[in-house]
Amino acid sequence: MSMQLPIEIVGGGLAGLAAGLALRRGGVPVTVFEAGDYPRHRVCGEFIAGLEARTVEALGLGEFLSDARPHRSVTYFVRDRALRPFTLPGTAWGISRHALDTRLAGAFVAAGGDLRPLTRVPEGEAPDGRVFAVGRRRTGTLWVGLKAHMRGLELANDFEVHLGERAYVGLSRVETGEVNACGIFAAREVTARGADLLPAYLEAAGLGGLAGRMRGAAVDPDSVCVTAAPLGDRATPAGDRVRIGDACASIAPFTGNGMAMALQGAELAIGPLLAYARRQASWAACVRDVALAQRSRFRTRLALASLLHPFFLERRRQSLLAALAGRGLVPFRALYGFLH
Repeated sequence: MSMQLPIEIVGGGLAGLAAGLALRRGGVPVTVFEAGDYPRHRVCGEFIAGLEARTVEALGLGEFLSDARPHRSVTYFVRDRALRPFTLPGTAWGISRHALDTRLAGAFVAAGGDLRPLTRVPEGEAPDGRVFAVGRRRTGTLWVGLKAHMRGLELANDFEVHLGERAYVGLSRVETGEVNACGIFAAREVTARGADLLPAYLEAAGLGGLAGRMRGAAVDPDSVCVTAAPLGDRATPAGDRVRIGDACASIAPFTGNGMAMALQGAELAIGPLLAYARRQASWAACVRDVALAQRSRFRTRLALASLLHPFFLERRRQSLLAALAGRGLVPFRALYGFLH
């Protein structure tokens, strides 16, 4: 085991920690560099849709998801008007990044991994054995991402999705019983701060009813997060280095597939990384094989998500989506299959 080549992972989010833990369990020396620290809240839907049992088994994630909330029922709202509810083809899971990242970080260290929080590594340097899991590729228009946990907020179903003017918000419960509210918004001039920021953005997006519901709830001030991010990638990048998680590609948030896709990307990388670490394949072969596997796995869902995303953001397309859904003409189950 000591003869295995070391692996460095830049980025200690879901993909980086899950891959690092799986490699450590295979006896590989692994160092994970993370610019932040643990525990921490992240702007994230905290809704894992499309995570297959094989990924959970391959990465040994079962113990970390044991208290995740199961979700199946979904209701969409267009400017506070509820559409016909539907049931997901498979169970989605609600768990906070605060809990999941912390659990994975602790398990990685307990397995003998070298975790270095509050450490930045230059992204321009890509020596052999270095994996990039450092975050989204920042190209195109940046949107505002907002998230908060709250208590005392009743939901119409397991998962609510609210569509507003160049905005949408998802609400679902996490393992603590709190509701995670996470939204994507076009940048706006608002004067609110802290716990008032999300309701202010909702009102600016024409979602005053939801804003009023949130103002009646108890917000965890430590959970309030803000970020600026692109809306999702159309394809995976060229295979010039090993990328996993959002560093490879991020899918449009409306799918609820972002966390699952990050973990699937880690799963796809483990085989090639183990082959390199065990001197059974060159680093160039590892880079090529990971990129090919990700392109094959994610190509269709990324393209379809990019095509559908405007229907969740633009007023006229939202109205068309609402009209079709009201007549039962939106093939939710089929689209779910293609997007996960």
